[in-house]
Amino acid sequence: NHTMNRKVCVAPMMDCTDRHERFFLRLISKNVLLYTEMIVSEAISRGDKKKLLAFNLNEKPLALQIGGSSAKLLAEAAKIGEDFGYDEINLNLGCPSRKVQKNKFGACLMKEPNLVADCLTEMMASCSIPVTVKTRIGYDDVEDYESLKNFIQILKKTGVKTFVIHARKAMLGKFTPKQNLNIPPLKYDIVYRLKKEFPDEEIIINGGINSIYQIKNHLEKVDGVMIGRTAYHSPYFLAEIEKEIFNNHNIPSRTEVIERMFPYIKEEASKGTRLNQIMRHTIGLFHGQKGSADWKRYLSKNMCIREADLQKVNHIMDHIKNNGSTTSLGR
Repeated sequence: NHTMNRKVCVAPMMDCTDRHERFFLRLISKNVLLYTEMIVSEAISRGDKKKLLAFNLNEKPLALQIGGSSAKLLAEAAKIGEDFGYDEINLNLGCPSRKVQKNKFGACLMKEPNLVADCLTEMMASCSIPVTVKTRIGYDDVEDYESLKNFIQILKKTGVKTFVIHARKAMLGKFTPKQNLNIPPLKYDIVYRLKKEFPDEEIIINGGINSIYQIKNHLEKVDGVMIGRTAYHSPYFLAEIEKEIFNNHNIPSRTEVIERMFPYIKEEASKGTRLNQIMRHTIGLFHGQKGSADWKRYLSKNMCIREADLQKVNHIMDHIKNNGSTTSLGR
C-alpha cells in the first residue's frame, strides 16, 4: 500500500475531475496522484461501465472514488475498478450533499462506523489494489477529537492503511455543499494529532491548501497533502509542485501543455467528444499570467460552439503559436 506515492494528490471534485481534466493535469504533473469524481456504486453496477469508468492510460497513477453504503455493491464496484486499471479505490465518507444523505452515503456514514467497516472489509476482499478512505473530521455537533479517533480506530481494524482527512466537519442537511466547503472552520491540528496517534497509518490532509509553503509545512506533520480547488482554478500550480516537492524540473511550458493537448483533442473529436468538454478545464491555465484574460476571452468566444470542429482546433493552435511565446500569453 505504501509504495504508491501519495505525497500530493488532487482531490475528487464533482463536475471537475473528469477524464479530460485528468489528462490535462497529467501533462503538467507526472507525480501527483489523481482522483476521479465520486461515482456511486449503484451506477457502476447498473450503468454503462465503459462510459463511467474508461480513462486514458496516460492519466495513471489514478484512484477511483466511489460512494455508497451497500457492502455488496461497493465490493462489486471495487473489483470492476480494479479490472479497468485503477491504482486505488477510495471510499467517500465526506460528501455532504442532501441527495447523498438520502441515499445513505458520504458524510452521514460517519454516524455508522460499523457499517463502514463492513463495506471496507468486503471491498478489500474483492480486489487486490489499495482501498482507502476520505472522510471529514466530524459532522454537525460531533467534531471532538475522541470521536474521530474512535471512528478511525474501527476502520483501521479492517486493514485500511490510508486515510484522507478533510480538516472540516460536515454540516448535514443544514448547509449546501458549497457552504460545507467554506463555513465549517479548518482544524488542521486535529489531523496532525491523528497522525501522532496512528504513526503506522498513512494520513493525508485536505482542505484549503493552496501554496507550496503550506504543502511543505503539512508534509512535516503528515504523510501527504490533497489539494482541491486550487488545482482546478490554477492548474499550472502543479508545475510548481513538480519542481518544489518532487524535484522534477522537466516541465512543459503552458503553451507546450496546450500543444500536447492537440493529438488528444483530435482523437477525442473523432469519437464525438465536444471541444468544450475538454477545453473548459484549461480556462485557468494562464492564471496570474499577462495573457490570462486573453485566453479566457478566446476560449469563451470559440469554445461554446457545439459542433466545434478540427478547423477550430487548428485555429486556436495558430493563435497560441503566434502569441504564446511572445506577449499576449506569457510562457
